[in-house]
Amino acid sequence: MESQQIPETELILNPDGSVYHLRLKPEHLGTTIFTVGDPDRVATVSQHLDQVDFKLQNREFITHTGWKNGHRVSVISTGMGTDNIEILMTELDALVNVDLQTRQVKTEKTSLHIIRIGTSGSLQASIPTGSLLASELAIGMDTLMAYYPELSGPQDFGQAIQAELGIPFRPYQAAASSKLMGMLDASIPRGITLTCPGFYAPQGREIRLKPRFEQLIERLAGLQIKGRSLTNFEMETAGYYALGELLGHEVLSFNAILANRPLKKFDSAGETTVAKAIQLALDTFTS
Repeated sequence: MESQQIPETELILNPDGSVYHLRLKPEHLGTTIFTVGDPDRVATVSQHLDQVDFKLQNREFITHTGWKNGHRVSVISTGMGTDNIEILMTELDALVNVDLQTRQVKTEKTSLHIIRIGTSGSLQASIPTGSLLASELAIGMDTLMAYYPELSGPQDFGQAIQAELGIPFRPYQAAASSKLMGMLDASIPRGITLTCPGFYAPQGREIRLKPRFEQLIERLAGLQIKGRSLTNFEMETAGYYALGELLGHEVLSFNAILANRPLKKFDSAGETTVAKAIQLALDTFTS
């Protein structure tokens, strides 16, 4: 594909030359990108920038681009789920690594810094609500990576989860950027994040439909691989890490823990916790 022109049906562009879903052109994008799931949270992040000179919305994808401490940065909302993350990561990569005029892959590649600022639930009683956690590894319970090349790293957590639940596919495992992780203060806890393909039954919640897997939280929380356990779960991180590895981008997921599932506690000061995560992420990655 790299030596050939990418067909219009593979990389769809809008009439103005922007990529299809994000509606962005290369000049609209910073090389450091902060992502949030909730479109309303974009302005909450971008208000901390020194200057915002571009704003655009298309569907759930809202982009604000400007400057922070001399860095060109973008803040983009994604919506929920790894299906949206696949769109985001593919189109961000196209913006920097494909010549949209000739539709050919560039010889020299650009590696973006992509930092997810998201909310998450704790799988361990020892991780309290109101805390922050950086995802060192992520395990994807969705099947997105069945359609992409094999990942290079160990898949031991995925294998253990498949065996524990008896599911017909192996969850995939991918790691955070060691470069971005190294920029974080050592006091910020690191964890292993489970990325779920839904919010209710896939995270062990029961409303009117009974989940297929009994005691899902307890079973997953109790798994240990080389002395390490799953720490938290959400709905995007594994997709970020897997596609980041394959496309050559530096990606880190930063979690505000709003629920402790074993203790059945919810963070009553959730917005304060999210604000703390936003400030720390901006301070760390634009200094």
